Amino acid sequence: MKIAIIGAGAAGCFAAANISYQPGVEVSVYEKTGKALQKVKASGGGRCNVTHECFDIPELITRYPRGKQLLKKSLYRFGPQQTIEWFEQRGVKLKTEDDGRMFPVTDDSQTIMDCIWQQMMANKVQVYYHKSVTKIEKSSSGWVLHFADTSVASADVVLIAVGGFPKPEQYNWLKALGHTIQPPVPSLFTFNMPKHPITELMGVSVPEVAIKISGTKIIQRGALLITHWGMSGPAVLKTSAIAARELADRNYEFQVMINWLNDVTDADIKEIITGLRREQGKQLVQNKNPFNLPRRLWEYLLAQCDIKDDTRWGDLPAAAQNRLMEHLIRDTYSVKGKTTFKEEFVTCGGISLSEIDPQTMQSRVAPGLFFAGEILDADGITGGYNFQHAWSSSWIAAGSITAMMPAI
Repeated sequence: MKIAIIGAGAAGCFAAANISYQPGVEVSVYEKTGKALQKVKASGGGRCNVTHECFDIPELITRYPRGKQLLKKSLYRFGPQQTIEWFEQRGVKLKTEDDGRMFPVTDDSQTIMDCIWQQMMANKVQVYYHKSVTKIEKSSSGWVLHFADTSVASADVVLIAVGGFPKPEQYNWLKALGHTIQPPVPSLFTFNMPKHPITELMGVSVPEVAIKISGTKIIQRGALLITHWGMSGPAVLKTSAIAARELADRNYEFQVMINWLNDVTDADIKEIITGLRREQGKQLVQNKNPFNLPRRLWEYLLAQCDIKDDTRWGDLPAAAQNRLMEHLIRDTYSVKGKTTFKEEFVTCGGISLSEIDPQTMQSRVAPGLFFAGEILDADGITGGYNFQHAWSSSWIAAGSITAMMPAI
């Protein structure tokens, strides 16, 4: 029996690591580049954000903007707890950071790569590089894979784990098999604000803000980082994932409303400022920052409100106070364009999930064809969720393929 896995990324290699070795069974992984597991290597700044410490599956599913029907099945069978156990059984311990993200205790993605690779080698998996698939054909006995270098390979079973493609035409070889493709658009990107004065604060971060896409009900919370091109950080990346299709429809020109104080309301701010006026009225507004915002950001917001350096809290005009309140909790910015970090690149879109059996990850359209990972129309916010989907879907596919092997 010949098993072909297309793609040596997280999903493809994890599947290969979970297909039990059996004499007479050949498992071959075909990778279009010259290296395996490159996204694993780059993720988390080279540390690999393996998964997220969210063991409540209904809650975990809310972290995925798309693919919930499939994930309701896959995450119950192989979720974060099973991921932790899989790596620990092979000598790799994971640790949890304050935000719930989980990394190897070594803080080195090579640890994860080596663990998966060693299991693949134990399973006697063959890996072939510079093999870009251009077409898959059904044959009388299974499948024939055609590569860009004009070579071909045969297989009884094929698992497609090629990740996401940014351009619709890159899915044509899959459409030719009868599959429907949900149009791809980018997810997990940062917001560009060309020449906006706030970009002069690059490097400033705020640990907890609320971001709202104007004209929608989309609100996300988390840390925000000001960059030389605009805004980034977990709050922005989460917002971009949730609103991926909405923002693509707007050609990435939209407005965002920032609450720099997260969930603080007008009434809360008014109460704080009233107390300051009464008890510390002689303090300079510039020096007395009651909201613990970074100093550079606080000074920037005061300048936007025309509050001069020598203004005291007791002398703050009502109009200036109202402007300050507005900037603190409804600070509005125009976004024009996006920037996608290579290691964070995730595609919204892919193989329509109605055509996949979530119990096996096998195609309902073409039996003997399996899918795993980002090629499916399922994706998560930042924080280890996309890798978890890769582990879950590929583990299920690997189990299904193993069950198809001939009895010894």
